[in-house]
Amino acid sequence: MKLLLTSAGVNNKSIHEALVAMLDKPIADCTALCIPTAMYGHPWVGPGVRTWEFISGNSENPMVDLGWKSVGVLELTALPSIHKERWVPLVKETDVFLVSGGDALYLAHWMRQSGLADLLPSLDAVYVGMSAGSMVMAPVVGEDFVGWNPPNGEDEALGMVDFSIFPHLDHEMLPENTMADAEKWARGIKGPSYAIDDQTAIKVIDGEVEVVSEGNWRLFS
Repeated sequence: MKLLLTSAGVNNKSIHEALVAMLDKPIADCTALCIPTAMYGHPWVGPGVRTWEFISGNSENPMVDLGWKSVGVLELTALPSIHKERWVPLVKETDVFLVSGGDALYLAHWMRQSGLADLLPSLDAVYVGMSAGSMVMAPVVGEDFVGWNPPNGEDEALGMVDFSIFPHLDHEMLPENTMADAEKWARGIKGPSYAIDDQTAIKVIDGEVEVVSEGNWRLFS
């Protein structure tokens, strides 16, 4: 699986070009599944209007509305209640996953509970994450990003990459997301970590990591 881990979606030319290069065919020929699950775990974005905005492509973060051949919804909280043969073939045939922001640990929990976490590494698809949808791929999210408390009480995410992510760096509506705050957060992370602003994404293909940015970012090692 190829990963494009963004802070705020595919919102500039560089990130868009990176996505196109990762696909094996034009966007107009690609089928996509959007995953809004993380939104339900975060009090600012779900459930309700903003969840609908993401699914319908009416949000301020370009992901669903990029011109895909088709876009479906994969709601992870529903998957444990239906037979796998009803959704696993769909997942295996999908070209792109569009994973919303919200609460990263809530998303990690339902990726595991649904069985999607076990499938992802074997899929020949592009995973596009936004905020929590990107953070969930890390080994841990760090104490600053623990909102929803998982059953084990830890801040462990899926560990599909070996670095952690601090999104929305220097965002005007998030005064606690300064570079100084990111530095403090990074000191609590065992392993490498990135602070990225909303004009930045991290591309991962076969373990090779590349930062794609028209903004500001920093690697803490």
